[in-house]
Amino acid sequence: MKIHANDGMSPAGIARLQSAGHTVDTTKVAQEQLIDYLNSNAIDALMVRSATQVRQPLIDACPGLKAVGRGGVGMDNIDVDYARSKGIAVFNTPAASSQSVAELVFAHLFGLVRFLHDANRQVPLEGDQRFEALKKAYASGIELRGKTLGIIGFGRIGRAVAQMAFGLGMRVSAFDPYATDGSVSVSFADGQSLNFQADLMSLAEVLNSSDFVTLHVGGKNQVLGAAEMAQMKPGAVLINAARGGVVDEVALLHALDHGPLAAAGLDVFVDEPTPAVQVLMHPKVSLTPHIGAATLEAQDRIGEELADQIIALANA
Repeated sequence: MKIHANDGMSPAGIARLQSAGHTVDTTKVAQEQLIDYLNSNAIDALMVRSATQVRQPLIDACPGLKAVGRGGVGMDNIDVDYARSKGIAVFNTPAASSQSVAELVFAHLFGLVRFLHDANRQVPLEGDQRFEALKKAYASGIELRGKTLGIIGFGRIGRAVAQMAFGLGMRVSAFDPYATDGSVSVSFADGQSLNFQADLMSLAEVLNSSDFVTLHVGGKNQVLGAAEMAQMKPGAVLINAARGGVVDEVALLHALDHGPLAAAGLDVFVDEPTPAVQVLMHPKVSLTPHIGAATLEAQDRIGEELADQIIALANA
């Protein structure tokens, strides 16, 4: 098969495909030129991340396309049902990035509870003149151990987050209308593992009982608006590393300014790639530019998982 990875592909994934006899092209092609490129190069399979859009016009205009693969979890940028109705195989890599996203959640949590997001802004600017004042300003940090982490969406990533939380000595509650089992196995470096149980609750129960809340849901439907944020504990911290649209950013800013939220960590935004400046400049927000899966290890796993699915399709 001739494969075009328009948003790039890890060397590990490319090597796996090439060893199976397939051709991989990683030329970055502008969206408006992609149809011509795919047709003129007789591309069989298109691999994308979140940047490239695979909509009905492209699908209709590329009759030779046999497969579309999304490196990552969500497939909001692909008209999945329509593509499948045309006989095109569509797949993603739901398991490859769970560890990386979960670690980023805790990067935000650790940073927020010790004010690193603000200290990294202020100490370079004022540390030489106001060192003692800054030391006092950041002297009321808290520990994660013993606190309750509420997880909204208890799939692969939500469970990976729960594993880390249990490893830190946190309590875990979770809301997921499709989850029936809260058991989580935590593996340690020496090969040992321990089993823990997350408390499955309603959304309202998770919100009003958790010190920290993190979202791991698919799609772009809003999950937390003003009414939901009003149910959260005073001083709670919210993390969103799922999709920008699941959190009402206007309501979020209000909750940060007037309560109950003390801080928020955001890896995703409503208006990517041009997030609202009010969100970006807020002093109580820790920011990353949608890098949940952006680790070398996750990229290798994503590339290899895509490669395995293409190879299986070619051999079917």
